[in-house]
Amino acid sequence: MGLHLHLLQAQLLVSVLLIFVSRSVSTQSNFQIGKPNCTDHCGNVSIPFPFGTREGCYFNKTFLVTCNDTHYDPPKPFWVDSNIDITIISLEGQMRVMQFIAKDCYSRDGTSSYYNEPSITLTDGFLVNNTANKFFVIGCDTYAHVSGWRGNRTYDTGCSSTCNDKDDLVDVSCFGLGCCQMSIPKQAWKVEVTLDSYHNLTTVWDFDNCSYGFLAEESAFTFSASSLSNLRNVKELPMVVDWAVGEETCEEARNNVSSYACKSEKSKCYEPDNGYGYRCRCQDGYEGNPYLDDGCKDIDECKDQSLNKCEKKCENTPGGFKCVCPKGYHGDGKKDGQGCMRGQLLVFKVATESSNDLLMHCGVLID
Repeated sequence: MGLHLHLLQAQLLVSVLLIFVSRSVSTQSNFQIGKPNCTDHCGNVSIPFPFGTREGCYFNKTFLVTCNDTHYDPPKPFWVDSNIDITIISLEGQMRVMQFIAKDCYSRDGTSSYYNEPSITLTDGFLVNNTANKFFVIGCDTYAHVSGWRGNRTYDTGCSSTCNDKDDLVDVSCFGLGCCQMSIPKQAWKVEVTLDSYHNLTTVWDFDNCSYGFLAEESAFTFSASSLSNLRNVKELPMVVDWAVGEETCEEARNNVSSYACKSEKSKCYEPDNGYGYRCRCQDGYEGNPYLDDGCKDIDECKDQSLNKCEKKCENTPGGFKCVCPKGYHGDGKKDGQGCMRGQLLVFKVATESSNDLLMHCGVLID
């Protein structure tokens, strides 16, 4: 039963990732995402510039994607020359990667049977997303730490997860009984996970002989009583990494035209909440890759009624649109506004009284 639940969870996770990937690919397929004559896909993963698979196709070497088509079918992308498996790259400044989970397992007599301490180290411009990810600790006799570097300082935090019986566990509840979770600080570029047990799991071994710790995307993991056994067969879970270009602010970056990354004329620069550097996005009414020359293309809002909400007729304009009423109608043409009303505008007519009478009514005395 536990294995069946694990397989269902794994299938669900894969389905969610495939949906996310397909949406990302379909959205980006409407415009050029890579530099000319450069590969913009590795297997099912889109590779938008500033990322690239070879020199001349990426912004700098930290954006290198190694596409392994020798050992994987379909090919699988890895970040630079590491074993960090990339599943999604977003032009919004996020990259989803697979990260190993820590495990601490014991035999009935309390001797260690398996232990690992996974870690991940990111390079300049790349940071662990502090809002999408959470640090999870799973076990009934467990405490764990997540530590590393943030900026030029170290950090160390953790939580404890305990329970006396399997009946103590509550599905979809991660508040200390068999599962605890916590946020990590901003600007973390190195993460190390360490696990330990108060009694080497001897007091709970009958239903829990392993502990787990991992930094993962919060939406990718839901705790249940079966997690104590199902996680034995899980090696990796997705984690979100933030990326930005350079180390300068937008104002500083604009001063050097040759190195400024926001190449499209219709792009704009903004600074991320987590970390340093800057990112580029297309101006409102445009879509595409702002890191490429002429990469931001006008959105034709008239082709999508969810964007224009015009009642009768829509006319596309550079970076926008306007609603038009046909001849014989008046109004703003918007479904959520005045719409288009048939007939002429009401004209207030002056009463047919003499100008003297009108002035008299207004209190003006005429000689």
